[in-house]
Amino acid sequence: MAGSTQIPYLLRAARGEELDRPPVWMMRQAGRYMKVYRQLRERYPSFRDRSEKAELAIEISLQPYRAYQPDGVILFSDILTPLPGIGIDFDIIESRGPVIDPPIRSLEQIDNLHPLEPEEKFHFIREILQTLRQEVGNKAAVLGFVGAPWTLAAYAIEGKSSKDYINIKSMAFTEPDMLHKFLGKLADAIAVYVRYQIDSGAQVVQMFDSWAGQLSPQDYEKFALPYQQRVVKQVKATHPDTPLILYINGSAGLLERMGQSGVDIVSVDWTVEMKEARARLGANMGVQGNLDPCALYGDKDFIRNRILDTIRQAGRRGHILNLGHGVLPTTPEENVAFFFETAKQADRLLALDA
Repeated sequence: MAGSTQIPYLLRAARGEELDRPPVWMMRQAGRYMKVYRQLRERYPSFRDRSEKAELAIEISLQPYRAYQPDGVILFSDILTPLPGIGIDFDIIESRGPVIDPPIRSLEQIDNLHPLEPEEKFHFIREILQTLRQEVGNKAAVLGFVGAPWTLAAYAIEGKSSKDYINIKSMAFTEPDMLHKFLGKLADAIAVYVRYQIDSGAQVVQMFDSWAGQLSPQDYEKFALPYQQRVVKQVKATHPDTPLILYINGSAGLLERMGQSGVDIVSVDWTVEMKEARARLGANMGVQGNLDPCALYGDKDFIRNRILDTIRQAGRRGHILNLGHGVLPTTPEENVAFFFETAKQADRLLALDA
């Protein structure tokens, strides 16, 4: 197998090496499905405390690493974390999710936003990432993550989670210049934040544009894609060798457009087969995914077969095994363990099946 063992396995896949098995991690792998996390949450009920106090975020980030030894350890944080740094405060209410009050609805509010100064506001991010790098060494890659401009704008304009996105889409369709100004400010702030995460120790960064899947293709090309590209272009100008991943929930209709964002890897959800995603994205694009999180409620034979099928379809180059979305809160921990065990034995299991 080509390449140095001193480079984390996930990074080798992200750089396009041909490997015996894909590296594996899980979106939302640190969190509610783990008993140790729920116990910690009882002691520290504030989500922002858990994600913004370095010692707590480090512990939570490392809980799944200790339990399952994934190939990627992701920063425990929230996509809204950088917003106070430009002048948009938020709260996270248990069982309700993020709340932004007042929501961003006027040009005056947008004009009052200021550039991000990460060292001033987010030194805890640096501490978390530096410590994670020290803890895992070369045994896993440390991932950072950020929200993409459209999704952060949607939270800020709606003021909370939404099912219909009436406020941001109304702004897009009636006051597009105002929304474009907001998206531009967000893109520039996110680029600064990504670079700060990389400088602090993140070896790969995943950008979540979770709500962009609610856009029509023509509106995605107008309000989401250009601002993804703006973030990626600024990051690649200073950190050309750091792999970037883009994830969108419900993205089957947008895959080719996601590939135009400039990222190195497109994270695929379960609404499209991996073989089809490969064909649509082209041979040079890395892929991540794409097991349905509900597959982890199946029995071991079912889970094993789904994992091996995904790996067969993806091939040996440029694939990171993951779920197509975050692991669900009621997922049995023993099934998560089996997911990781099976993934790490995939080369042997595939040979037996051949």
